[in-house]
Amino acid sequence: MSRAKIILILLMGLTLSLTACLDLKQPSNKIEYYSLEYDPPRMSNLPPVSQVIKVALFSVSPIYNTRKIIYRDDSYKRAAYDYHKWQANPAEFVTYFLARDMQQSGLFKAVVTPNNRFPHAFVVEGSVDEFLESDLPDGWQADLSLNILLVNEQENDVTKKILFQKSYHVSKPCRQKSPLALAEAMSAAMSEASSQIIHEVYNHLADRQ
Repeated sequence: MSRAKIILILLMGLTLSLTACLDLKQPSNKIEYYSLEYDPPRMSNLPPVSQVIKVALFSVSPIYNTRKIIYRDDSYKRAAYDYHKWQANPAEFVTYFLARDMQQSGLFKAVVTPNNRFPHAFVVEGSVDEFLESDLPDGWQADLSLNILLVNEQENDVTKKILFQKSYHVSKPCRQKSPLALAEAMSAAMSEASSQIIHEVYNHLADRQ
């Protein structure tokens, strides 16, 4: 074997060794997980209704049916972060927080969750139509869109089962351009949407007392 070939083999071995050392020393990209976090909305001193309500598991638009944080930076385009994710699917977030807020409101006799089989008269169903970060020229914002149905389970007439259907859209600015600021803004959006939904449900049930 020629001297040139021996030198080439040694250099290749040294390069591979250095690459392996660098790979071991370089930390892997860590995935950061984010959640919603806010106190239940405060309700006015209204008399509670004597109805048991169930909050069913929400559906979610296919675009947002993921734990990845979705963002929009141009029309007709959606993208996702590689290393920033939600701790739960948006449908699970909305279902959990709405049920929690309704329970804490004290406006209903009882509020049961999707897996609870306790007898109930009314069901809140819905869909998450938007759950994303919108990157606008003047800053980022959290966009949350929900579609809600209030269903009377005791009504046999299909045409009368749905008491109301309504869409809610809330946008909240992000104080910074970061996923953490998005989580904060989305929490504020969910708090506002939850408060609106609770009042709407309460008013429809209070009218039936």
